[in-house]
Amino acid sequence: MEIYIYIFSIISEIRISLQEALFFHLLCKVKCGLHAIYSMLKDETKNVTVESTILKKKGRINRMEQKTILSAVDHTLLSVTATWKEIRALCDDGIRYGAASVCIPPSYVKAVAEYVNGGIPICTVIGFPNGYATSAVKCFEASDAIHNGAEEIDMVINVGWLKDKKYDLLLEEIKAVKAACGGKPLKVIIETCLLDEQEKIKMCEIVSESGADYIKTSTGFSTGGATKEDVALFAKHVKPHVKIKAAGGISSLEDAEEFLRLGASRLGTSRIIKTVKSKKTGKQQQTSQSDPANS
Repeated sequence: MEIYIYIFSIISEIRISLQEALFFHLLCKVKCGLHAIYSMLKDETKNVTVESTILKKKGRINRMEQKTILSAVDHTLLSVTATWKEIRALCDDGIRYGAASVCIPPSYVKAVAEYVNGGIPICTVIGFPNGYATSAVKCFEASDAIHNGAEEIDMVINVGWLKDKKYDLLLEEIKAVKAACGGKPLKVIIETCLLDEQEKIKMCEIVSESGADYIKTSTGFSTGGATKEDVALFAKHVKPHVKIKAAGGISSLEDAEEFLRLGASRLGTSRIIKTVKSKKTGKQQQTSQSDPANS
């Protein structure tokens, strides 16, 4: 009988030991599980923090990209009906948004020079928009504009001469206008929408040889404006010292960024700053409407 009691007691102790072992085993599993959950939560928090930082940085980059785009814009108003009030507003926006220049009709250059008082470079157009004024007239227009306060000149080539393969006349004229600019930058508008690929390549060669500072796609007054293909073609064929200006039909920040990526240094457009301005105005209106202080 005593043996049975002894065996039973041993079995009970073993059962208790097994229960304790199982309990500790389960406790270890729970502890490991909690540790794993804690690690996962920690990693998730870290990921959220990193993602938030990236988004903040991305926002700063986007703002910098917009600023870079605006700094390449020749903010332009060349409409036949342009009024002094509109020209003044163009200048105000050009200064406010950090444009490269304001591009305006020659008749407004002197008044604008007095109005902006050095606040932004003034660009104007010569032989515009058809390009078939005589070389003497173009030279006078350029020197007169510089005298009145213009700091950059955009001239239009004689497209007929290019079609007739009068390359020497084109080169001579560009050199003469460049001399009339008195050291100021000269941009040569070749009106790409009227040319075939070989004519565009030929003008890349002529402009590169002429001493002009830029080759420019378009006036914006013909059958088409700047294309990405033309800017890429220019980048391939102009000499390194010649910069590229894309103009005509550039309507969005995305378009502008793509033109710059392809090799353009300047953008002739009125729409980019208008777009940025309208977005900013819209945000300000939303903020004003949602602010209890303004209700």
